[in-house]
Amino acid sequence: MNNRSRKIFTLISGLSILVMACHNINKNKQSTANEQVNMHSAYDDSTLNRNILPVLMPYNRIVDPAGKVVSFGDPGDENHSMDVRLIPNSKLIAVEDRYGITLIDTVLSKVVTRWTYKQDARYLGLSSTYSGLKVLKTGNQTQIFWSAAAGKGKDSKSYVFEAIWNGESISIKNTFTFKAEGESPLALPNDLAINNENGVDFLYVVLNGNNQLVKIDLSTNKTVWTKPTGVAPYGIVIAKGKIFVTNWAGPNVIDTVNKETAGVPYGKTYIDPKTGATAQGTVMVMNLEKGDLIKEISVGLHPNAIISSADEAFVYVANGNSDMVSVISTNALQSVDAIDVKLNPGKKSYIGDTPNALAINQEGTILYVANGLDNAVAIVKLGSKAATKGIGRSIVKGFIPTEAYPGGLAVDNNNTLFVTNLEGEGSRISSKEMDKGGVDGEISEGSPEAYNSHHQKATVSIIPIPGEAQLKQYTQKVKDLNLSFRQQIAQLLPRKNVPARPVPERIGEPSVFNHVLYIIKENRTYDQVLGDMPEGNGAKSLCIYGDSVTPNQHNLARNFLLLDNYYASGKCSAEGHQWTDAAMVTDYVEKSVRSWFRSYPHVQEDALVYDGNGFIWNNAADHGKTVRIYGEACAVHFDEKLSWSDIYNNYNAGKPFAFKNTSTISRVRPMLSQNYPGSDEHKINEQLRASTFIKELNEYEKKPGDQLPQLMIMALSADHTVGTRPGFPTPDAMVADNDLALGRIVEAVSKSRFWKNTVIFVTEDDSQAGWDHVSAYRTTGFVISPYSRLQSKVSKNYNQTCIVRSIEQILGLPPMNIIDATALPMFDCFTNKPSNYTYQVIKNKIPLNKLSPKLSSLKGAALHYAQQSSRPEYDHIDGGNDDVMNRILWFAAKGKKAYPAKLAGKDTDNDD
Repeated sequence: MNNRSRKIFTLISGLSILVMACHNINKNKQSTANEQVNMHSAYDDSTLNRNILPVLMPYNRIVDPAGKVVSFGDPGDENHSMDVRLIPNSKLIAVEDRYGITLIDTVLSKVVTRWTYKQDARYLGLSSTYSGLKVLKTGNQTQIFWSAAAGKGKDSKSYVFEAIWNGESISIKNTFTFKAEGESPLALPNDLAINNENGVDFLYVVLNGNNQLVKIDLSTNKTVWTKPTGVAPYGIVIAKGKIFVTNWAGPNVIDTVNKETAGVPYGKTYIDPKTGATAQGTVMVMNLEKGDLIKEISVGLHPNAIISSADEAFVYVANGNSDMVSVISTNALQSVDAIDVKLNPGKKSYIGDTPNALAINQEGTILYVANGLDNAVAIVKLGSKAATKGIGRSIVKGFIPTEAYPGGLAVDNNNTLFVTNLEGEGSRISSKEMDKGGVDGEISEGSPEAYNSHHQKATVSIIPIPGEAQLKQYTQKVKDLNLSFRQQIAQLLPRKNVPARPVPERIGEPSVFNHVLYIIKENRTYDQVLGDMPEGNGAKSLCIYGDSVTPNQHNLARNFLLLDNYYASGKCSAEGHQWTDAAMVTDYVEKSVRSWFRSYPHVQEDALVYDGNGFIWNNAADHGKTVRIYGEACAVHFDEKLSWSDIYNNYNAGKPFAFKNTSTISRVRPMLSQNYPGSDEHKINEQLRASTFIKELNEYEKKPGDQLPQLMIMALSADHTVGTRPGFPTPDAMVADNDLALGRIVEAVSKSRFWKNTVIFVTEDDSQAGWDHVSAYRTTGFVISPYSRLQSKVSKNYNQTCIVRSIEQILGLPPMNIIDATALPMFDCFTNKPSNYTYQVIKNKIPLNKLSPKLSSLKGAALHYAQQSSRPEYDHIDGGNDDVMNRILWFAAKGKKAYPAKLAGKDTDNDD
């Protein structure tokens, strides 16, 4: 991009943000003068550690919510608010958060009381499920029902809680327990319904894991019946004497002729063979008395929340993967309307708004829809097809800005909207704030503030419903906050006779690159690796894998460019691999964050994880590009009797390693290298992987013409480490192994005949396993090519979706969704003049086979951490508790030197 175009692009962005700043300054009169001045920089080259609204999220979205925000939660936890309900005849709302139930005074905008699982030893380790909060008031007594679960298999726990709010405190009156059945290792109760039938209250429980619906008599607490549903049932509502249940993953497989099916897990459903994503969504209509199936109605993809109108004439279904709401007539038992709730609708619109919660006014004329990735609530005026009192057609009147990822809604009769924000303001709790909050331990004097992705507050928005004029302003603000203007830039037609550039100004214009190698590593922060580089914004005291451990990454940063303001878009690998591969996350992923009840999808094996357009490899292949996948989106299988040393020694001796990669996505299988081992296994060293790739590269060199794939996606994950587990390399050795492999791969490409038209992008999948003094999301990123030898620092605010967008821009691919459509291509990482420089790998300074000692030789803290590293949940990459792993890695690198803050989770914690 030339200087003039870049300035126009930046100017447009700056103008949009300046408008938002004015909104915020007018709203927040109590801000200091300095705070007001700084508000304009919510998005430019700023960092993500701002704590004054508006704040930037690490995926091209700015948070500047309407109304008042109530935040809460132990700063030592990663808090998320899930669902919300009104407490009748009071000024209180009940909020289901990840760790319990919170009551909030909506007049004073403050927490009244909170009950958490930590308060009762019987319930330690539980997490609230996706949704399902219900409130029942009888006389002066308020009963609160919600679902929680933990674990898998024989150790799994699934409960529905019945609690009492007596005006002063919350106490548990009763729990209903559910056991896993069939293929599921977890019953996983979710949404609930309470229905009075002939004077008796009955509780209906959706079992998301078991694919069942259970009816319980609350007068006796006995089960009346249990009936099968579709796959992954999510929401339930009772209307006109019938039960309506949404099936998140669609119907159970019946007809398999010419239809591909897959496990989700649990149970089998129909999938799109191109993307691997679920291909159907349904609502089951069931009989109240016996639970018999009356009808199964097709709706959109990922049907989640479901509600009815007050007169029960209509049922509304949020379809997370279709960006629309289905309307079902309870009399006709068929879909009668489909309401598009996109922020920017039209023929050229992108997927990704992600409706995932609903509320309706008492009159049944206005529907409120939480659009997760828009950070907004859509206000829908219901038409004649969708409401008894509706007129004309259903239309979206406007949008209200919320905090990040609204996921629960309630509306009262005083025109007030209550919104639970799943991501709130993101992971912005610093170590100093945690220390003030009384979290165990103190910070060593002089240490910088540090951030980790597993520490954030839960938030709830209290928003007066706006009038017409204010709604118009809010709608424009939401579009500004979502950088909607960039979608228009993404759709500009290519011009003729434009010279080739590294990153073309418009999609479809020529690039100097014919090949992209996209390398995805695991779990490091910027400060952990490059914090010792004086050229960048680093904190040396937080650096545990500096130049002596990662000489190639340091050398690449110095000889090409240093990105010191680059961010992961998610907080862990299960989110991270969706951001790196698809540039967005689905409602299923967001609802699962931190608890991961059904799966931990850092390896692409769960059909519910994927969005309707799939991944970057789909985008490339769909547009005629050749694709090769190295170790990503697959699982590796080999002789488990082999140890790390066996495989490493055999590699050094030149002996072959027998393995097989498998993928649940049929489109991936022909793209998948069966020579390069999948990256989900600690036992396989990175040199084996690097040598495999280099061998394939050499074979492509021998072929006539240019047959090197245009898009190569590679997982290189050993820098995750396995802590100090005996029999495996020490953490610094595993990081050094990863660093050497990266250096060897870059050297081989740079010395090949393909170098002149190849670019290499390198990112971590997330930054969860460490601390950073700028942001919990900041990580290492590298852009390597003949046109990237800047030998300087680039501090433009880039994130993972910017890499995806840059790849699309280079290969001439349209954006896949609303997130990469608004991502900023990494123009500043290139020049228009190539360099003849080729990279020379730097040998490792740490022996790659430096193994952690046996337990018998250890004592004290070293023994404790080695034992923790040996727990079975750490057997595979991204298993186990990351807070504990952070402490292990710090101890392995620093010994008894003070931890940034003694903030790691308890050893009993488990996040997957």
